[in-house]
Amino acid sequence: MADVTFDGVGKVFPDGTRAVRDFNLEVRDGEFMVFVGPSGCGKTTALRMVAGLEDVTEGEIVLGETVINDLDPQRRDVAMVFQNYALYPHMTVRENMGFGLRMRKVPKKTTEAKVVDIARILGIHDLLERKPGQLSGGQRQRVAMGRAIVREPQAFLMDEPLSNLDAKLRVQMRAEVSRIQSDLGVTTIYVTHDQVEALTMGDRIAVMRKGELQQVDGPEAVYESPVNLFVATFIGSPAMNLVEAQLEQRGDRLVCTIGDQELTVDPDQVRTCPELTRASGRRIGLGIRPEALEDAALAGENAQTLAGVVVLTEPLGSERLVHIEMEATPVVTEEVAEAAENAAEVLREGLANSRRTVVVGRFDAGSRVTAGDRISFAVETKKLHFFDLETGLALRY
Repeated sequence: MADVTFDGVGKVFPDGTRAVRDFNLEVRDGEFMVFVGPSGCGKTTALRMVAGLEDVTEGEIVLGETVINDLDPQRRDVAMVFQNYALYPHMTVRENMGFGLRMRKVPKKTTEAKVVDIARILGIHDLLERKPGQLSGGQRQRVAMGRAIVREPQAFLMDEPLSNLDAKLRVQMRAEVSRIQSDLGVTTIYVTHDQVEALTMGDRIAVMRKGELQQVDGPEAVYESPVNLFVATFIGSPAMNLVEAQLEQRGDRLVCTIGDQELTVDPDQVRTCPELTRASGRRIGLGIRPEALEDAALAGENAQTLAGVVVLTEPLGSERLVHIEMEATPVVTEEVAEAAENAAEVLREGLANSRRTVVVGRFDAGSRVTAGDRISFAVETKKLHFFDLETGLALRY
């Protein structure tokens, strides 16, 4: 096994389109690294450069101690699992899994032993004589993984391998892929646009936007401490609520004013983040995760609250998603502004000048609020997030 290092890597296509810019990252030996981001952010291009399916325009990619920029794909000792499985339809499962070894002139007995062994690990040993057309989507995915595993490469590369599966099977296969990777300890780079996959599978997550790395960290750190507005809104489902607020120092309290309502910033956050005090007197972006909001009727007596009107409830069995309209100016991120600009300039102006917004709370299933109710909802102020509106960066230090 080996680590994979991107050193100042960039990619520009012949038509001048820049897909990846100044990409610097070390994927550690045995690590499960997830590249996540919206469509067109460059994550698949970065993966394909490792595989040798795209040329590197700038920088170096190092596998172990070898610079692999100019190596042919078959000499890179990596194995790729594609979104569409890429199985040979005329071959059996046994033949598909052993194909790479046969191309390497590995002895037949050795190939057969490895195929059978890996098939047992993947739970497909009873399917070895079937052809891909006789398999379910999940079974085909296991075969594609088995074909990669039997080669014993230095690194696995997976390009949205679960995107063609139904929702239930995707959940099952997420756990299976994670278990297999952990058991094998193979360096793995996994590409997805699904942030739930990223959070549940990766040892670390590399969040990308417009060809650039935004944040690289463990799943909990990326979720709980996003470095900027993009990461804050992209990671998490439902997305983080973002509204504009005014920070004001009132005696020994730092107060966040949202419309005609206010919250006192938790003293621990003020102590650990002096930048908040320095931002007193400024308008900032206030971020609140849905799980930090609760029906005030079910919260403690000392909870800080805001008020609004329920516009929609979504019962989910163990919880309820409650959409609440309140007086507040929404934070218009660059992505929202660009979408509005493409649709109509008037839409962008309407968003920027709006004095009302809808926030989503993850309420306990016992909440009985319904659409049309004017309610108070509790805010867990220890979990507030603060952002500079000009730079989009989190106020963290």
